[in-house]
Amino acid sequence: MKKYRRLRLFSYLVIVYMMMAFTWWSVLLFAKNRDAFKAKTELLRIGMAAENLYENEEQFLQTGAYIDLAAKYRRQEQMILGEALMFVITLIIGVWLINRGYNKEMAAAQQRRNFLLSITHELKSPIASIRLVLDTFGRRSLDREKSAKLVRSGLQEADRLNQLVNNLLLSARLDTAYNPSFEILDVSSLFTVIIGQLRDKFPDERIQAHIPEALPEMEGDRDGLTSILINLVENAIKYSGKKAFVGVKVEASEKELQLIVADEGVGIPEAEKKRIFTQFYRIGNEDTRKTKGTGLGLYIVDQIVKAHRGKIKISDNSPKGSIFKISLPLHQ
Repeated sequence: MKKYRRLRLFSYLVIVYMMMAFTWWSVLLFAKNRDAFKAKTELLRIGMAAENLYENEEQFLQTGAYIDLAAKYRRQEQMILGEALMFVITLIIGVWLINRGYNKEMAAAQQRRNFLLSITHELKSPIASIRLVLDTFGRRSLDREKSAKLVRSGLQEADRLNQLVNNLLLSARLDTAYNPSFEILDVSSLFTVIIGQLRDKFPDERIQAHIPEALPEMEGDRDGLTSILINLVENAIKYSGKKAFVGVKVEASEKELQLIVADEGVGIPEAEKKRIFTQFYRIGNEDTRKTKGTGLGLYIVDQIVKAHRGKIKISDNSPKGSIFKISLPLHQ
């Protein structure tokens, strides 16, 4: 980070020096051009006076020779001004490119830092839990009820690790060679099954779903649509605290399907709404953030929606929270 700041400062110092040097040379060039015009004018005046070609200054200024000389001088001035303008435009473009490159490098460095911090936390927690379960089994003899509870806990953490790996793999595919496998889907049955799985996974949360049975069939990627719904609901639960309320609603028109996921969580500041779909980006400070996650969920949702030629819109819920509204065409 310090290296990039020093490079940026050095670039600005070079630009300032170039501007000062160019300003000085421009002023000097104008002065030299003006002096040359005055000298040529005096030489022309002396020559024409020797030949009695004019009687007074007014007649001299109207002679063809002087008019040509003055026109040549103005063209030279315009040329200097044009070159100065082109230099300034080139310099502005250079500054813009430097800033853009710097900002991209800073954003990439911050993304890498966020990823390393979040992935380290996400890996350590389930690994520690699974290790604790295995260590407990190795050291103690447990009754059936306690054993079953520990097994469930270990399986949940293993599922969490598996989902993390799947998200990482899917994110890598989205960056390179993601090709959705479109097929005709019964969206009503698919989403109903997913909601049931989410309720089993989060028994303490209130997941309310309105999924009509008579939804039209849709041409889409089964795994992609599954990932969209799971990531949106889990993201809503993650930022809603204990006993979170999440509302899921599915609607359809003649041409498109709409998936709406609403929560009553912390909400998303207006300035963050365009940034939350960036890979590895998470609201807040990665060092102090307590919520689990890698910053991949909404990035995956956004990329899959784009692959389906759909749109995603975020709005504020009332009295608090967020609403994600996804519109997907029924036919690709």
